[in-house]
Amino acid sequence: MLKNSDCGLIVVDVQGKLARVVDNSEQMLQQISTLIQGCQALGLPIIWLEQTLDKLGHTVPELTKLLNAEQIITKTTFSGFLNQAFRTRLANENKSHWLVCGIEAHICVYQTALSLLNNRFGVSLITDAIASRNPEHKQLAIHKLAHSGAQLSNVEMVLYELLADSEHPDFRTILQLIK
Repeated sequence: MLKNSDCGLIVVDVQGKLARVVDNSEQMLQQISTLIQGCQALGLPIIWLEQTLDKLGHTVPELTKLLNAEQIITKTTFSGFLNQAFRTRLANENKSHWLVCGIEAHICVYQTALSLLNNRFGVSLITDAIASRNPEHKQLAIHKLAHSGAQLSNVEMVLYELLADSEHPDFRTILQLIK
């Protein structure tokens, strides 16, 4: 069972035109938006990654407006874990389990999640908040990460798991996000 006290969110590379051309783009963006707002309501730390800005552009505006209080970590490596600023942030947050969302599922999301697993972090892959241009590539990433030890979840499931109780002070906030 996930606990707020030991969990954070990693948003991977939801940038520029690529974010608009992945499979089910609008649905994925809506799910990531809900996930970010839910994690913010629950007080979870959020790590925000961007890949090669000069080529991919910035995070899409609908997510940037939600993440504006967070510090962007820019990277050129596919795995965020290969970036020193990312590893420093992980150490500073001192969380053992990370929710992972973003694009592309089979490249940067996959490599970041796998690196976390290989370094003894727990990972919940939020399957309705990841995407690839080719849906088969997304499914392969999900399959490989599940076999590597990642837990599979979706936005609604993970937010209710973090709430754990309908009397949680943030229950109504989460309920409104999910509706």
